[in-house]
Amino acid sequence: MAGKQIAWDAVGALFRNGMKVMYGGFMGVGTPAGIVEAMCAADLRELELIGNDTGVPIPGVAPLISQRRVRRLVASHIGTNPETGKQMLAGELEVELVPQGTLAERIRCGGAGLGGFLTPTGVGTVVEEGKTRLKVGWTDYLLELPLRADIAIVKAARADRLGNLVYERAARNFNPLIALAADVVIAEVDEIVEPGTLDPDLVMTPGVVVDYIVPARSH
Repeated sequence: MAGKQIAWDAVGALFRNGMKVMYGGFMGVGTPAGIVEAMCAADLRELELIGNDTGVPIPGVAPLISQRRVRRLVASHIGTNPETGKQMLAGELEVELVPQGTLAERIRCGGAGLGGFLTPTGVGTVVEEGKTRLKVGWTDYLLELPLRADIAIVKAARADRLGNLVYERAARNFNPLIALAADVVIAEVDEIVEPGTLDPDLVMTPGVVVDYIVPARSH
């Protein structure tokens, strides 16, 4: 098959139980629903998810939560998905809540190969628990460590067959970040075009970091 495009029946085999999976999107917008569906069909278990939120009970990564396929979650917001909170309070799902800016920067550090960064956000709060606190000058900081994943699942509006990705609107949030912070990257794409078709100035994720692309399914 030309370029990096694969068939949907090959998607499930890219995953394994216990994987760390980063996902893009904000409240389900910009999350690759077809890939999530394929992950559920592959009967994956004990996953660790890293992303901004768990959306609402239906779109985005919510099916992985409701089907109890997730062991651990690193996210900024879970309040709009009652199932996530229910499992957390029951001790069935380990949740690490991270301030949104801190989460984005930890992922960026993972993609850039940095050892972490200092931030005053969370000093003196529950966010500080288990972390190193440092004083630089007159200010206290927390040392936040980088985040990486085994695989990142992203949603793009367009791609060429070499894997260069163009995002639209809210999908521009975490998708470009996570594509740099995972060992394997698979993109679900609304439109796949031939190389040379995309405006280079619009490409936010270069094909060199993208391993696989699949055409988006209708949802």
